[in-house]
Amino acid sequence: MRIISGQARGRTLYSPGQSKIIRPTADRAKEAIFSIIGERIISALVLDLFAGTGALGLEAWSRGAKQIVFVDHHVKSLELIKRNCSTCLQNMSPAAEEELIIIRHDLRRGLNLNFGKKPVPPSFDLIFLDPPYGQGLAEETLENINKSDLCGPNTLIIAEESSGEKLPESFSHLILSDHRRYGDTAFWFYTLKETR
Repeated sequence: MRIISGQARGRTLYSPGQSKIIRPTADRAKEAIFSIIGERIISALVLDLFAGTGALGLEAWSRGAKQIVFVDHHVKSLELIKRNCSTCLQNMSPAAEEELIIIRHDLRRGLNLNFGKKPVPPSFDLIFLDPPYGQGLAEETLENINKSDLCGPNTLIIAEESSGEKLPESFSHLILSDHRRYGDTAFWFYTLKETR
């Protein structure tokens, strides 16, 4: 597991080993996703939900995102995110630390995130959502995002689930704009409906 491109390119990230709780996105799928995202990652505010190892958020940061907020609940995940952030911050400006924010929160309890003393972004440009597969958490969290103020007019939400699952084509404010499959993994891309 590594950073594929950008300022931290080639950095090897700590992986969860044989953990049944944490399942990192494969490098091949990650590279395909960032090819789709393209230039919109530059200066983006990114929310990485069920962040796991932090690999998706750190890839976004390496490619030019302005700030990443990692959210997870499991102690092992939080440890991995901290270690991987430290790995990517080596030889970077001390100010870069302010660009990576880690929040411990159980997303099964909703999206009432506590940013502490950190400034809260008005909305995010990109939201990654990578919950444990097959537990209904992707759809549940998408519904919570749909009801929240986390999205702006140009927000892109990317939900990862098992390719055997089916996620809704729309919510009251969100609409499916793309769907990609890479082996056992699939990604659903949502944007705001124009009528919101």
